[in-house]
Order: sequence, then C-alpha cells, then structure tokens
Amino acid sequence: MPSVTSLSDAVEAQLSSALTATLPETVGDPLLRRSDRADFQANGILALAKKEKANPRELATRVVSRVTTGDVIKDIEVSGPGFLNITLTDRAIIANLAERYADETNRLGVPLVPHPGTTVIDYAQPNVAKEMHVGHLRSAVIGDALVQMLEFTGENVVRRHHIGDWGTQFGMLIQYLDEHPHELDHKDAEASGEEAMSNLNRLYKAARQLFDSDEEFKTRARRRVVDLQAGDPHTLATWQRFVDESKIYFFSVFEKLDLEVRDADIVGESGYNEMLAETCRLLEESGVAVRSEGALCVFFDDIKGPDGNPVPLIVQKSDGGFGYAATDLSAIRDRVFRLKASTLLYVVDARQALHFRMVFETARRAGWLGDDVTAQQLAFGTVLGKDGKPFKTREGETVRLVDLLDEAIERASAVVREKAKDLSEAEIAERGAQVGIGAVKYADLSTSASRDYKFDLDQMVSLHGDTSVYLQYAYARIRSMLRKAGDVRPAAHPELELHAAERALGLHVDAFAATVTEAAAEYSPHRLAAYLYELASLFTTFYDKCPVIKPEPPRDIAENRLFLSDLTARTLHTGMTLLGIRTPERL
Repeated sequence: MPSVTSLSDAVEAQLSSALTATLPETVGDPLLRRSDRADFQANGILALAKKEKANPRELATRVVSRVTTGDVIKDIEVSGPGFLNITLTDRAIIANLAERYADETNRLGVPLVPHPGTTVIDYAQPNVAKEMHVGHLRSAVIGDALVQMLEFTGENVVRRHHIGDWGTQFGMLIQYLDEHPHELDHKDAEASGEEAMSNLNRLYKAARQLFDSDEEFKTRARRRVVDLQAGDPHTLATWQRFVDESKIYFFSVFEKLDLEVRDADIVGESGYNEMLAETCRLLEESGVAVRSEGALCVFFDDIKGPDGNPVPLIVQKSDGGFGYAATDLSAIRDRVFRLKASTLLYVVDARQALHFRMVFETARRAGWLGDDVTAQQLAFGTVLGKDGKPFKTREGETVRLVDLLDEAIERASAVVREKAKDLSEAEIAERGAQVGIGAVKYADLSTSASRDYKFDLDQMVSLHGDTSVYLQYAYARIRSMLRKAGDVRPAAHPELELHAAERALGLHVDAFAATVTEAAAEYSPHRLAAYLYELASLFTTFYDKCPVIKPEPPRDIAENRLFLSDLTARTLHTGMTLLGIRTPERL
C-alpha cells in the first residue's frame, strides 16, 4: 500500500534533522500542534533547552538557521520564550493532498499499524428474555465504532457479544413456566421480533414478582439454576427456547440501529459453562481463591465495604452455583489462550468498574493475564434526559430502545421532508432512517465515553451545531456540487496561490490520518467525531468564501476547488463510516 506522508510528518522530519544538526547527540521531537498564528507550532524546544541547560530562544534561533525553506516550509520564526511558528507553502499543501487523492487504496493516508495484535472487543450485551432499553445503546454504538476504527488501522479484531443468557433469572423463568405452562402458548413461538420479546418480557415480570414475594418459589428457582448449569435436558430445552426467541428480537433491534451483529460472535455467559468448574478448581488449587462460609472467594487488601470488612469477588456460591465472576474469568481464559488475544477490551457501564477491577486482578494473580496481554474496561457514562437525570419515561420506567430509535427516525424524516426538493416518499423514508439513526449514534460518539450525556432529539436532528445531520448535509452539498460542475472536473493545481479558507480546509484534511490513528490507539471515537465536525465547519466557510461554480472562477481555480471539495467529501464519508454513520448522496 502506498504510504502518503502527512504534512506534519514532513515538517517533523525537517525539524528533527535541524535539531540533530544543532545538538548531534539529541534526538529531537518538536511536538507539533496547531497554532492560531501559523499552520503549526513546535513547542518541544522549551523542554529540550531545559534538558540541555540552554537558553530556549537561542536554541530555537540556531535550529531555525538550519531549516531549509521554500519547498514544504514557507516561513519559520521564533516566538515567545522559544516556540517555533511554522507556515507551509501552498504548493506543499495541494501536492500532498493530491497524492492522497490518487491513492487507489482510498485510505486517505491512514497507515496500517506496524505490528497488529489481536483485540477481543466485548460490546453490545443485551439480556435474554428482557427488552433492550436505552442503557444498551452506548455499549453497542461505542463498541461498533471501535471495531470499525481498529480494523481500518489493521488490527485483528474479534467481536464478542457477551449476552446475559445464564444464571439465577433463568432458573426463575424456567421454574415459573413449568408451574404456569399456559403463560406462553404455541403462538408465542411463532411471533417475531418485538412481539416475541414483549411476551417474554411479560413472563419475566410475572416470574420476578413471584420470586421476590414467595420464598418457597425462590428456593425452587435457585435449584433450577443448578439443574441448568448441570445440563438437565428439560431445563436446557426450555432455556434454548428463550434464547432463540430473544435472538430474533436482538437482530431486529440491531438492524434498526444499522449495526452488524453476527450470530457466530454471540458467545454469552452460557458459552463458558463447560469451563466454570475448571476455572474454580484452578483458582482454588493455586491459592488465588479460598473458601469462605462455603463460597469460593477472592479477597483484596484494598477493597473493603462501608463496615471496613473485605469485599470479596465471589466465584462460586455456597449452594454450588457459579457467579458472574466465574463466567468472566472463564471468558478471559478462552480469549487469551484460545483466541490468542493481546488486548481485551470491555465496553461496559461504568457502574461495573469495581467488578472488572477485581476480575482483572484475579486473572493476573492466576497468571492468565501476563505482561503481553492488556485488559481494559472502556467504562461509559449514563444516558440522561433533558432534565439531567437518568433517562426515563413519564411513568418512571426505563425507555425502550426500539421506541427511542423509532422516534429519532420519525423526527429525522420530518426534517428531510421539509428540506427535500425532488425526493420520493420511499427516498424520504430511507434518508430519514439514515439521518435519525446517525443522529443518535453521533450524539453518543461525539461525547467522551466516560461522560454522561443528555439525550435531546430536538438537538440531535438539528441542521445547525455539532450534529451528524450537519455533517451529512455538508457531504450531500459537496456531492450536489460535483454533479452540477458540468465538464469541470476535480484536479489539483499546486501552482495556485490559496485563499485562507482553502488553506485551512486543506490543512485539516491532511490531519485525517493522524486523527484516525490516534483515536483508534486511544479508543476515543469522540476525537474522530470532533475532527469531522470541524471539517464540515471549515468546508462551510470555504463554500461561502470561495466560489466553485457560481460566480464561475477561472477554470484552474474551479478545478482545484472541486478537488478540495471532493477530497473533503471522501474524508467525511470515510470518517462517518468508521463511526457507523451513513452519508446519503442526496438530502
């Protein structure tokens, strides 16, 4: 694959050479960043001067004297206590972008990681027999974006959907259905999607109510959990029915969310059942876990409850049942030793941080997580309502994810219909779904995963501000411009002098490769989202200040501006795709 060097890399190389010539035994790192006064600013000179016990301005002046200007660097000056303000040539900006434009791999300069590992990403984890709610949104959307970004940079990615399909709730459900066989009839088995889940959800609520109010039923339900884990045929058959009907529903919701979930990647809690006993045995024999009041526990010196007593990680309960920890630890063994993972990434609610901290530490003590394997929880915050409180319905119930997505699509369709000039109703419906789902995803991904965010559909589907709709319309505007250009085609003209808006746009397009690389390495989709919003904003300024078609500029200028526009569109499309968001050609 051709490697297209970014302008920042080219500047770094020149500065590094100048620093080495100035201080032969020092490897220079100018630490370039954007500057209001110039295209780049190098601020690493200050740290280097301190290390060498030199005067920062004098050292900066010596470095500048060794930099050759004219090809890439137009001007370089010392400012402040020793910063270097760097201005690039117009020719370098356009020539470098022309290389990206001509690259048939269409990677837009994004390099492949030199030493790819295998990352197992655990995300999108709904629960069997329970409807998906707004709380399931973030894991699915953030996890999918990370999959796309990591795969694009060359990492080997294994997707895992650790669905809740095992444990106490299934003993409760199965026991209840055995005692109330007419609660689900044969028609329920023929239902699809939301209907099937609505029936299961009704059954779950009834079973939960009895479980909480009847101690004898609770005892029978817990015995049924042991039967399930032991492989009792009748219990397993009923359990499988719950799983199959739930998957029909899961796939329908994920399809609406425009998110690919493959059946082969769904390995829920049940997938590790055969490993649970061995996991417990290995932990106990190694002394990592000990018996306490009949349960198998792992204790930690620094984790204590409000009463000051240690809070253990319970791997096996006193009744012989296995806890979530046994499943999570078995999953680690499987992912490390069978899948050969070098990185384990868990996109899970921040409220489970303590659980994963204990699980990871237990796995390290057992030797399952060594120095060559990284395990990390990408903890995400809560979806809030406009009032800043956890998102609920007016009745105080958790918002169903399907209802939320349907409303987003309805709102977005109204926006598309209002702006549409020549779209059919079928096209409006299609664009409405792309815009609505994109709005929901972008609102999530444009916020740092660790932060809470307010779910405000009015803002999400707005044509103004930091929204996916703004980005989608910028892309559609460019595509419309290219269609209306007639016989004038995009072509780079490095010999031209650039308008300030052209320079700003070109420099930002050049930063795409570095942004994707950093966002993927740091598991930070919000960095890519922020880049794309600024790109769309810079294009809007460019569009207002630099005529492309009307009033008609000279042909070479029109071709160069179409070239910048087309490359901007490609960048928007690729970046949005990495976030899992569609870019309609017409809106």
